Amino acid sequence: MLKALRISLAILNSLVGAASARAEVIQVPQNPSTASIPGSSQDASSAPRSDFEQARHLLAQGKYDEALLALHGLEAKHPEMKGLAHELGAAYYRSGNFPNAIFYLKRARAQDPNDAEAEQLLGLSYYLAQRPAEAIPELEKVQTWFASANVDAAYILGICYIQTKDYPNARKAFAKMFDVPADSAASYLFTARMLLRQDFAPVAEDYAHKAVALDPKLPLAHQLLGELYLYHSQIDDAITEFRKELEINPGDPAAYYKLADGYSRVQKYDEAERLLQRSIWLDPTSTGPYILLGKVLEKKGETELAVRALQRALAMDPNNPVPHHLLGLAYRDLGKNEEADRELKVAGQLEQGQASKP
Repeated sequence: MLKALRISLAILNSLVGAASARAEVIQVPQNPSTASIPGSSQDASSAPRSDFEQARHLLAQGKYDEALLALHGLEAKHPEMKGLAHELGAAYYRSGNFPNAIFYLKRARAQDPNDAEAEQLLGLSYYLAQRPAEAIPELEKVQTWFASANVDAAYILGICYIQTKDYPNARKAFAKMFDVPADSAASYLFTARMLLRQDFAPVAEDYAHKAVALDPKLPLAHQLLGELYLYHSQIDDAITEFRKELEINPGDPAAYYKLADGYSRVQKYDEAERLLQRSIWLDPTSTGPYILLGKVLEKKGETELAVRALQRALAMDPNNPVPHHLLGLAYRDLGKNEEADRELKVAGQLEQGQASKP
């Protein structure tokens, strides 16, 4: 369940994916004597405009290697150019080469201590290079948002606190991000959800209990506790929490879906089906209830109806291997072996494709 809850950050997918696509990495000079000189009178505006604008145009097109070659060409001609280290650092950041981004962004910061964008990109580069302890002091200085970063640094700062097990400061960071008091029930709930995404389930459970203790009627707090209990196979406790959530938040389709999941695990299929119908009525765009409904109907021996539910799920999410697999099993029960083999083959191919992704 945790894997399903965990949201791979979009920034990791886009930037790290860009980095893995490169067979070669342009090496940066390691000699401190080549660093830009703070306060130099030469800046980017005095460089040949065509070369500098060409590099920026290539970056905008996503042609990072070509842009970096152009910027390094300028560096060879104008090693003391003010602002060039910033451009190189930002270019390496956007290309997903975080070690080189760190090298140049540190140089840019030394050149201009007031360069807030370089400060933020440096902190994010440390984080994405899996160096959260070094990211924290940089991100603490600059908690604003720059478009070139493609991410809110406040969120990354909170994640860095979690990864270094500084949970109180993580809670304060998320409270600031969501504009709630740091000691409020909501701040504990937000932090619990973030902790769960980072696989800190025991601490997440503690924080969820704290949220409920501070405000027993806080929406989604009982639901989170229910999810944690469900993961630990404490089904009765999970069902109790999901029921409490529905008392507080009867319009939440996810609460009906989660409670139905609990009932299905103790083979109370009629109750599960009734709750799944309610979830679908409230939100017909979510695939999860249709998939679970297909499983429940199959268990009840209503295979034709199970096939319809699974087909509906596949119409919304054709690349999900789970409904393909379940549909294959349902077809097999109906004696439709050709259709069963087709769906099971597709499910296997999709699972293999997902397993091969980094």
